[in-house]
Amino acid sequence: MEIIHVSAECYPVAKAGGLGDVVGALPKYQTNMGHNAKVVMPMYRTKFLYQNEWSVDFKGRSNLGDWWFDFTIIKEKHNKLGFDLYLVDIHGLLDREKIYGYDDDASRFTAFQIAVVNWISKWQHKPDVIHCHDHHTGLIPFMMKHCWDYNYLADIPTVFTIHNGQYQGWMTWDKSVLIPRWDSWKRGMLEWAGNINPLASAVKCAWKVTTVSWSYLDELKYNSNGLEALFEYEKGKCSGILNGIDAEVWDPATDSYIDNHFSIEDVDKGKEANKKLLCDQFNLDSDKPLFIFIGRLVGEKAADVLPDAILSSFYSFGDKVNFLILGSGESHVEWQLSQLKHSFPGRYNAVIGYNEKLSHLMYSGADFLLMPSRVEPCGLNQMYAMQYGTVPVVRDTGGLRDTVVDMGDFQGWGIRFNYATVGDITYSIWRGIDLYHENKEHLSWMRKRMMEIDNSWENAVQQYLNLYSSLR
Repeated sequence: MEIIHVSAECYPVAKAGGLGDVVGALPKYQTNMGHNAKVVMPMYRTKFLYQNEWSVDFKGRSNLGDWWFDFTIIKEKHNKLGFDLYLVDIHGLLDREKIYGYDDDASRFTAFQIAVVNWISKWQHKPDVIHCHDHHTGLIPFMMKHCWDYNYLADIPTVFTIHNGQYQGWMTWDKSVLIPRWDSWKRGMLEWAGNINPLASAVKCAWKVTTVSWSYLDELKYNSNGLEALFEYEKGKCSGILNGIDAEVWDPATDSYIDNHFSIEDVDKGKEANKKLLCDQFNLDSDKPLFIFIGRLVGEKAADVLPDAILSSFYSFGDKVNFLILGSGESHVEWQLSQLKHSFPGRYNAVIGYNEKLSHLMYSGADFLLMPSRVEPCGLNQMYAMQYGTVPVVRDTGGLRDTVVDMGDFQGWGIRFNYATVGDITYSIWRGIDLYHENKEHLSWMRKRMMEIDNSWENAVQQYLNLYSSLR
């Protein structure tokens, strides 16, 4: 099959979160299984763009309301990612360093989608499926069905994957003029709660809708930022497919980012060596259990609760525990986490920002990973941690529920808690401290148990392929 993935992110070209990781891995594994998978994304001005060779694949012209724009599609020459990669350039809209965060994001991503559909409409053949990811591509299924200029594409199956249903790309109705000539009788396919809602439109118009875990699909029916009734109504065409992780990138035996490689046979020794490096670098005591947090410092991840939970742990457990934080996000959370460095030197440290190399060292050297997320559609961090024998300490929600079994259950390898509160997080930290100090033998067993689990992409890829085949 020829599969076209359309996304705002793709690792390592440009990544802000799990969406980038998924789109960087899924098409590679689909290609490895004999299919022709391609990724189309905006041409941000990133290091990857300037460090690789490109050829011009297509030049076109379209309009965003009364503004006409030229666009260029370029292709990476050497198949470095294991699949065909295409970037869409639109001068003045997509030629920026950051992926998101601009006042004109609605116009930027609408123009991107118009360019993609315009380009595909000029092909001499039709792809087998167009796979759209999150709201930044949510208007494509509508445009293929209901824009007069693109009716030729209406019989191409579309699949829409929701990586995070909280962000929906809302636009006021005055922005409707940005969408190419469309059938006004289909206004309801764009609208939700009085606005244009690209995510809702995709759920209505795509042939099939998937979410990135089974539990998250259920959660969307009662917690989807206003779309609960829509997910209940459209449940017949929705399914959950749990993400995998790229086992070639996340393998402690071969990881190019760490110095001390290890496998399931020598996990305790390998983690001890990496922990020593990590603790020496950040002035922490390697004899104490090390809890880490890696991710966005936003309310969705319950990062606002972290400072008080860490304080509560220090007040409750004294110097029996270390913490190391890596992330960026809301400024007041960044400030609070930075201030703790002055209060607890030798027991706590934080790096505000993101560093891929450091994240790999943290997974390989830490004892426990904290994920108190309020919303976690799938979660990849807990699966990365499991690959490296780091115990996931997670809230019982979404993909965290589907991938982590509490150590109190039969053959469990993680720690789960119910609420993103200081009390629940502190109690879970105590469970980890007690495990580390009082039952090292069981901790070693848990590490080996979680490393045995296959979280690779192969199973998920086959589920996607089966879904595509059902539409042909």
